[in-house]
Amino acid sequence: MANTILKLTAFLVLLIFSTLHDSHFASATDVQDQNHNEEEDEDYVLDTPITHSGPRSRFLVSVIKKGRQCNAESNNICNGVRANKGRDLLYCCKTHCRNVLRDKNNCKVCGNKCKQGERCCNGVCTNVLSNANHCGKCDKKCSSGDSCGNGVCGYA
Repeated sequence: MANTILKLTAFLVLLIFSTLHDSHFASATDVQDQNHNEEEDEDYVLDTPITHSGPRSRFLVSVIKKGRQCNAESNNICNGVRANKGRDLLYCCKTHCRNVLRDKNNCKVCGNKCKQGERCCNGVCTNVLSNANHCGKCDKKCSSGDSCGNGVCGYA
C-alpha cells in the first residue's frame, strides 16, 4: 500500500511539474509572437500622402504598415515613398514594402543583403562591431576617445 502511495505521489509531482513547464514554455512563445507582431505592426507615416487608386475609389494614403504587401507592377503603393520625416525610404521588394535605408536584407536597393556583423545604416551596409559612429547599432556614437569593439563603446 505504501509503495502505491509513493508511486502515485511521484506521478502527481511529475504531472504538476510538466504542466507548469508547458505553461511557462507557452508564455515564452506568446511573448516572442507578441514581440514579432509589434515589429510587424510598426507604421511608416508618409511625409506626403499619396493617392492610391483602389478597385472602387481613389483615396489618400498617409500611413503604411511595416511589411505591407505590394506588387511592383500593379499595386505599387510604396515605391520611392519617403516616410517618418525623411528617415525612411520605402520600396516594394518582392511583394512587401521595405525601408531600404534600414533593412539589412534590402539595403539601398531590394535584395542587397548586408554581411554578418553589418547593419543597414542610411542605405549603407556598415560594420557595427568596430565603427565608432555606429557601434552595435546605427547612429550610436562612442564618446570622444572611446573605440568600438564587438559592438560596445570603450571595449578593452
